[in-house]
Amino acid sequence: MQAMILTAPGRPLELQQVARPVPAAGQILLRVKCCAVCRTDLHVVDGELDSSALPLVPGHQIVGEVVALGDTVQGFESGQRVGVPWLGWTCGNCVYCIGERENLCPDARFTGHHLNGGYAEFCCADSRYCFPLPDDYADEQVAPLLCAGLIGYRSLRMAGVAQRIGFYGFGAAAHILIQVANHKQREVYAFVRPGDDAAKQFALSCGAVWAGESDELPPESLEAAIIFAPVGALVPTALRAVAAGGTVVCAGIHMSDIPQFQYHLLWGERRICSVANLTRRDGLEFLRLAPAIPIATEIHRYPLQHVNEALDDLRHGRYQGSAVITVSH
Repeated sequence: MQAMILTAPGRPLELQQVARPVPAAGQILLRVKCCAVCRTDLHVVDGELDSSALPLVPGHQIVGEVVALGDTVQGFESGQRVGVPWLGWTCGNCVYCIGERENLCPDARFTGHHLNGGYAEFCCADSRYCFPLPDDYADEQVAPLLCAGLIGYRSLRMAGVAQRIGFYGFGAAAHILIQVANHKQREVYAFVRPGDDAAKQFALSCGAVWAGESDELPPESLEAAIIFAPVGALVPTALRAVAAGGTVVCAGIHMSDIPQFQYHLLWGERRICSVANLTRRDGLEFLRLAPAIPIATEIHRYPLQHVNEALDDLRHGRYQGSAVITVSH
């Protein structure tokens, strides 16, 4: 099969002919239809996330068709369309797994990071972490829901019942999550990179009640803020914008260092928390909710051999919404 391979951190992916994988016990073999691009892919490719197994096929928002089942697999059948998210394997035995908090499993492995992902014609995935996909969506439209949507959904849950919420960084996750927030009749205040007027307009067109630059204060104090941008300096910035009792949620898998800040920004029972991966409950709940809203995704298609272009466009903010890698067979 053809696959885009990461051979060393910081190097462009290489299009190679490699052996088609064979599903082990508990795995399913998928013919990849498409795979959405996530900022976490950039962190993997750039070497900002440690312990990647090289050579590696990145990509973790996979839409595929089941073509073979490993031993012991139940609940899936050949020809079925399924999605594969970031969380790709857990031990099943630790206190977190037993307590349905498998997102915190210390031995967890992640798709496109420890496990070969979806920038390829075929991939294998643990059947426990594959989701049947709603019929309401085309392949390319549903792919961004598998990380941008799922992590965003978990972030919104972490923000609690806040009615006025700030989104710092308005990309793939934010343009999905704002639709959930609006559905729940919450107000979203969008913060974008200084000078990015296109992102402001995009946020307003998606339903934000206000859009400004990341160093601005909103017209009203927020009850919560979700930081999608991997920028630690936004944590004290968001704390300034959040009222007493509010929560700042750090939604990224990776973030630059948080700078020192004065205690008064945190005082008043403000809280800072992180979002770690996702649970299967998150996936099942969100994929039921998405077509009921219904969530629409803005996508930009790239063929498999143009993955490096898609990653570079994401790095430099050249599109709004989500990039999706389409795979031809």
